[in-house]
Parts: sequence; C-alpha cells; structure tokens
Amino acid sequence: MAGFRIGRGRDNNRAPQQPPRQQPYGQQQPQQAPYGGQPYPPQQQWPQQGATAGGHGEPEYFDPYGQQPPAPQAAQPPYGHGGSYANDNPGHTQVFAYGEDPYGQGSTYQAGAGAAAPAGPRLPWKELLRGIVMRPGPTFLQMRDHPVWGPALIVTFLYGLLAVFGLDDARKDVINATLSQAVPIVLSAGVAFVVCGLLLGVVTHTLARQMGGDGAWQPTVGLSMLVMSITDAPRLLFAVFLSGDNMLVQILGWATWVAAGALFTSLISKSHDLPWPKALGASAIQLIALLSIIKLGTI
Repeated sequence: MAGFRIGRGRDNNRAPQQPPRQQPYGQQQPQQAPYGGQPYPPQQQWPQQGATAGGHGEPEYFDPYGQQPPAPQAAQPPYGHGGSYANDNPGHTQVFAYGEDPYGQGSTYQAGAGAAAPAGPRLPWKELLRGIVMRPGPTFLQMRDHPVWGPALIVTFLYGLLAVFGLDDARKDVINATLSQAVPIVLSAGVAFVVCGLLLGVVTHTLARQMGGDGAWQPTVGLSMLVMSITDAPRLLFAVFLSGDNMLVQILGWATWVAAGALFTSLISKSHDLPWPKALGASAIQLIALLSIIKLGTI
C-alpha cells in the first residue's frame, strides 16, 4: 500500500500527451463513411485566423486550387494624391471633373463644330467647275471646308450679265436703250444676281444648320452660287436667242430646275452631314425662288 499514491494529483512521472499531428494540406486521409458507403473526401483544414505568414501579422489564405496567393498591395493615398481613385482598376471608382470627357469619345453632337481636317486639298477653278457637273458628290465633300468666293462671284456675275437677255422685258429695254444706258442696266443685273445668290445661299445654310447640319457657311454659300449659275446655263443659252415663252426654253427650265434640286441636295448633304430629306428641305426656299424668279420669269 505504501507504493501507491492516493489522490487526484498529477503524476509527474507520466509523459505528457502529444496533440494529434495534423496532416499537411492536401494530404488528409479520407474519412470512412458510415454504413459501408463511399469514403468522404478529405476535409479542407484551414488555419486559424491568428496563423500568420512570414511573421508579419497578416492572415494567411490558401487557394484550394493550388495557386499562389496574390501579393499584398501597398496602401495608396486617397483622392487628389495620385491614389487608387486616379487609376482605372476593377473595384475602384474613378473621379472626374465636371464637364470632363475622360475617354475622349466625343459622341455628343455639337452643332456648328467644324471637321477635324479638310476632306481634301482645294481644287483649282477649272476642276471645281468640271467636278460640279461630272462628279458632284466627291467634289462637294472635298470642298466642304474651302471657301470658293473667287469662282462663285465671277461665275455668278457673268451669269447675271447674260441673264438680262434671257428675260423678255429686260432684253427689250437693253436693246432699245443707248449704249450709255445699256451698260449700267447690264452691270446692275450682274450685281443683283450676285446679291441674290448670296442671300439665297445664306438662307439655305441657315436652314441646314437649324436641321442639325454642321457645315461652314462660306463654302456652302459659295458652292450654292455656283450650282445656281451652272444649272441654269443651258436654259439661258436658248433663252438669249429665243423668247422666254418658247416651249423648248420652258422644258429646259423645268429639267435644269430638277437638276439643280439634285445638286443642292447633294451639296447640303455632303457639306452639313445631313440625310437627303433634310438636305432637300433646307434647299426648298432657294429652289422655289429660282423657279419663280429666274427660270420661269414670265410667271
């Protein structure tokens, strides 16, 4: 009895029990399922929140697919100091100033904004006049940013000088007048047609801008004066030798008026980036004026 110790004290001679050794991650033994079923897959053992990586105090996270954990990112300063808000990173909100277009889309339409660069070089006057007749669309597109005041004023003035002889009453006045009286009449007619072409061109340009066009006014007005003069040239040549009431002159007047409508529509469409219905609507007043005053002057 002397060799036994009675009591609840701890036996100092007994070796301390070791905690069960945990298998490394990914090597856990499968657990046996009850009732003879299939064994359970090994349970994922996650470390405690207090476990650290590298001894720096950060929690250690494991990727179940065996990939390396992402490296921690350094703290970045707040707004206005080149911080994360200035970077376009996922999960961050980027701050912009009022009215700023950060991506440069420029998708908002601004009426009257000119094109970034001309569509092509300026055409010489011979190629310009030939292009209006032979290839009007490319010519108008190439000249949409180039003023054409020189050819427009000269051609319209010469057209006005001859237009006097295309009108019956005006031709009689010039023929019956003396030279000193006829010259002012002819010159004033040339100036009047130039002013009329300017006013009608400005009206057409204003209507095109109100319909959403973005073209410049100088090329539009100058090209419209050229279209007005060139399209009426065939009728005018016959009207000088024939009466304005002549049937052939009337037919040519209607035909050239339709051609003028097509050219005006192409001009406004190319110069102002408008669909053809709006381009035709912007040219309506000028077409009506040409029909009633110049081409069919007897009305």
